[in-house]
Amino acid sequence: MASETRLRVAHIITQLELGGAQRNTLYTVAHLDPARYDVALICGPGGILDEEARRTGLPLFFIRNLIRPIRPWKDVLALLALYQTLRQFRPHVVHTHSSKAGILGRIAAYVAGVPAIIHTFHGFGFTPDQSNALRSQLIRVERVCARLSTHLVYVSEENRRQANALGIERNIPSSLIRSGIQMTFPKESGFRQELNIPGNAWVVTTVGNFKPQKNPLDQAKTAITALRQDPDLQFVFVGDGDLRPTVEKWVQGQPYAENIHFVGWRQDVPSILAASNSFLLTSRWEGLPRAVVEAFAAGLPVVAYAVDGVREVIDEAKTGFLISPGDTALAAQQVIWLKAHPQEAAAMGREGQRRIRKEFDIDLMVRQQDELYQKIFNAYR
Repeated sequence: MASETRLRVAHIITQLELGGAQRNTLYTVAHLDPARYDVALICGPGGILDEEARRTGLPLFFIRNLIRPIRPWKDVLALLALYQTLRQFRPHVVHTHSSKAGILGRIAAYVAGVPAIIHTFHGFGFTPDQSNALRSQLIRVERVCARLSTHLVYVSEENRRQANALGIERNIPSSLIRSGIQMTFPKESGFRQELNIPGNAWVVTTVGNFKPQKNPLDQAKTAITALRQDPDLQFVFVGDGDLRPTVEKWVQGQPYAENIHFVGWRQDVPSILAASNSFLLTSRWEGLPRAVVEAFAAGLPVVAYAVDGVREVIDEAKTGFLISPGDTALAAQQVIWLKAHPQEAAAMGREGQRRIRKEFDIDLMVRQQDELYQKIFNAYR
């Protein structure tokens, strides 16, 4: 790093939603050493975490037309605004996150002459529910943007394998940096009383967006199937999104609907996990789900669909159960098994906690990014 100046780093993310990539990006920009870094955060407006970003006191640039859906005219305007913002801040390093920001941000950084361009794949913008034509086009775009990148970062080995198979990572340096979490968890703070859940009830919690990726209807089907066999279970769904009204309406037409609690987005997820006994995730695809890692940190066994990076963090029958996607009957059966075997369930939770403690520490994540910035920039001096 040049002795006369701190290293200027700009992080770009599409929107500050209440998700793992967003929380980790906020944590990184707030915890890079201010004696060695000038850090800016660039994003689209309207995210739940916008106010939290303002409280960091760091330079914060909102790009009005940076949005998640593909909108060609807005995307062009966002690209121009990103270019202008980067010319204004003049970063040595641009680090992009999420698919839209990853594409537009890397193009803008390349045109603006930024010396080092890094992108983290928290998952891919091409998904199984897209048409073949759209999916193929997005893969081609990712290949092009990868070649504009100095370095690629993956949060799971499965995503790296996919990138290699699809020709996205081709002779481009890359690293595995896990999506970290804070390892200190609070005690339960009255969440059960808030929902009138008995203190001795077995609580199964899910955390995630109500969108196709997270597959919330399968969560609800799993819950109802389990409740038909064991009405003493309690399910808590933390999150919100477009599919929530549909899922809630479906649940209200089922028996034991009163045992399923929709609580929306919450800022006290660690306390909710501390009040829970096990965790459920029915995602159709994932990079590496922060929610599962947080569940392990709270000492919970996990029942989850065996997709992508989920398979990297759950050891079958040792830290939880991996379920074939769509098999809600088996997922329900394993939820019931955990309740019926509380000692084994607690042992699974402790084993999950032990395994993630070192590799997924959020401060380790920041140190690894710090080392990457220094290494890359020094190579380009």
